[in-house]
Order: sequence, then C-alpha cells, then structure tokens
Amino acid sequence: MEILIKNVSFSVSLSLTALRIIGFWAPKNLKGAEKLLYDFYGFISFMFLLGTYLIIQIVDLYLIWGNLPAMTATAFLLFTNFAHSTKIFNIYVRRKIIQAVIDDSDTVLSEEKSFEGQKIVKSCDRESRRQQLLFFILTFLTVLGWASSAEKNKLPLQAWYPYNTSKSPAYEMTYLHQVLALSLAAFLNVSKDTLVTTLIAQCRCRLRLVGLSLRNLCNVLHPIGRETSIRISLFPSPKTFMLTEDQEIIVRQRLRCCVIQHQNTLDAAAQLQKCFSEPTFVQLTVSLVIICVTAFQLTAQTSNPIRLISMGTYLLNMMFQVFIYCYQGNQLSVESEEVAGAAYEFPWYACSVPIRRTIITLMRRCRRITKLTAGGFTTLSLASFMAIIKTSYSLFTLLQQVDSRN
Repeated sequence: MEILIKNVSFSVSLSLTALRIIGFWAPKNLKGAEKLLYDFYGFISFMFLLGTYLIIQIVDLYLIWGNLPAMTATAFLLFTNFAHSTKIFNIYVRRKIIQAVIDDSDTVLSEEKSFEGQKIVKSCDRESRRQQLLFFILTFLTVLGWASSAEKNKLPLQAWYPYNTSKSPAYEMTYLHQVLALSLAAFLNVSKDTLVTTLIAQCRCRLRLVGLSLRNLCNVLHPIGRETSIRISLFPSPKTFMLTEDQEIIVRQRLRCCVIQHQNTLDAAAQLQKCFSEPTFVQLTVSLVIICVTAFQLTAQTSNPIRLISMGTYLLNMMFQVFIYCYQGNQLSVESEEVAGAAYEFPWYACSVPIRRTIITLMRRCRRITKLTAGGFTTLSLASFMAIIKTSYSLFTLLQQVDSRN
C-alpha cells in the first residue's frame, strides 16, 4: 500500500498522507477484505482520537451542568471535537468527489509549461505552505502548553471517567492517552482544514492561469505552414493592424482552451462548495462559540501561567482557522473577478468581430463572481471573518455578565 501521496502542492500531499496514515483516506486499489480491514482501522483510530472524548466529555458536561466556569472548561474542547468529527465523516462520505477535484487540479497545475505560469503555481504553493506551517506551530504550542500545565494528580483536560484517575497507574495511563490522542487529533485537524483551504487556493491559481492565458492570446503567433513567429505588439494602431486569417485561427483555438479551462475551474469551485459547505458552516459556528468560551477561560486562568499561555495560543489558533477559510474564499472571489480584466487587456481590437463577441460573452460571465458559502448562510470573505470575531466578543461579554450575577 502506497503511503506517501504526491501532489503539485506540498500542503495537499502532506494533508492526504496524514489522513491515509490515520485511516481516513483509503488507497484506490484497496478492495474486498483489504478495504474492510482499512475501514476498521479507521474506526479504531476515530474512537481513540475522538470517539472516547466525545462520550466522556458529554457525560462530564451533564454532571457539571449549571457551573458556568466548569462548563466552559469542558465545552471548548467538546465543540472542537464535534466539528472535527463532522469533517472526518464528510471526507469519508464524499471522498470520490474530493479525489476527482484533487486529481483535476493536480493535472492542470503540474502541466503548466510557461515560465510565468510556473511562477504562479509556485507562489500558490508557498502561500499554502506558510499558512499550514503557522497553523502547525500554533497547534504545537497549544498542545505542549496543555500537556505541561497539568497539576499534580490532575489531567490536562477536564473529563469524566468511570474510574478514579487520581491514583496510579490509572492516572499515568489516562494522562498518556489524553496527550497522545489530543496531539494526533490536533495535527489531523490542521491537515483537514489546510486540505480544504489549499484546494480553494488551487482554484484561485487556476483562475490566475486563465487570466495569464487571456493576456497572452496574441503575444506569439505561429501561422500555419510557416516557420517564423510573429509577436503582436500590445499597442498597435487599430486602423492599420489586423490579424491574418491563419493567426485568427490560432487565437480562436487558444480562446476556446481558455473558455474550457475557465469553466472547468468554476466546476471545481462548485464541487468544493458541494463537498465542504455544510462542514465549513459547522466549523465557523463552532469556532464562534469556542473563541468566546476560550476568551472567557482566559479571564479565569490567573494562577497557572503555562495554562494561560496555552489558552492564548489556542485562541489564536481558532481565530487563524476561521481566517484562512475566509481569506481563501475572499481571494477566490477577487481572482474570478479579475479574469474579466485580463480578457480586456489583450489586443482584442486586432481580432475579428466573432472573436470580440466571444470575449464580451466571457467578460459578462466573469461578472458573476465565484463565491463559496458556509451552508448557504454566509459567504467566505474577510467581512465574514470580522463579523464572527465581533459576534464572539458579544457572546464573551454576555458570559461575563452571567458569571458576575452568579
């Protein structure tokens, strides 16, 4: 079984490899008993990483109901695990559609031959790597802080267990399980989130490549049956310069390829919307609550500085998680709008009327900006990010008022 998954984007390759190792991304060639065995391995991994936590934290939340500080201490990780489970289930159910989008984007980006196009692809990969690295760093600092902030005979995270966790060896075994499961689940969560945001970034990259192709429609033309090449000036005199019939054929073929590639990119964005719209809505909603609850917990963490720092990095972690979704969605809309400008920049005035009409049709199509939404309720944009932060702050002040009254 092949473990490492290759992709033109390092972030996609790393994310899919992590999912495969944990048991949530089965190889294509697995069938029959091997597929059942791999799925069983994935189920065991899920129960070890998340399933057990969900059960014991729900029970713990029921037992401490009414104690607001204790409830928030349990709820922030419970909501995180709930969103995590939703995304795992979504990836498992829609794996074939997601795989088709990944393969399509990988083929388009890896086959780009022009120097400028390769620079665009590498720029997209660098941006995704930086975001993934920062996400991993914040996650590592959070997990390290939680693991090292546990007081004597107390677990890093509050939860209910059907046995006494303060005595040895139950305490050591439970502590080890919490730290190990939390670490693996946290880094797996980063992999899933960056997989989605990198796929959105690849759609952005494909739109930029379409724009580049449109700008270069008339840059170098090789008339049929000739060995010489003709470079079209960007500013010829409209009255004296027109393309030849052979050059018109070449431009028409190139324009047709641009239209097809543009439509394929829009279809890929539509597939991402279909696959990740609901889980993204769950994630944004849960993140809104977690940011609020974590900020409330920060006000109560005064005696343990390590715990205070880890909760601070967790708050930044959740804010960054929301930000990369909203940022990539916002930039996708910007890139889709700029395709129309790219179509206008090439010397269309040197082309025949049918080509001009095609360009006008393409520009009108690009006026309908490509948008990704979270469950159809909110568009992924920087404005949505600010709205989530403001709402979280409002809920935080409400929690403080309720706690002060109690």
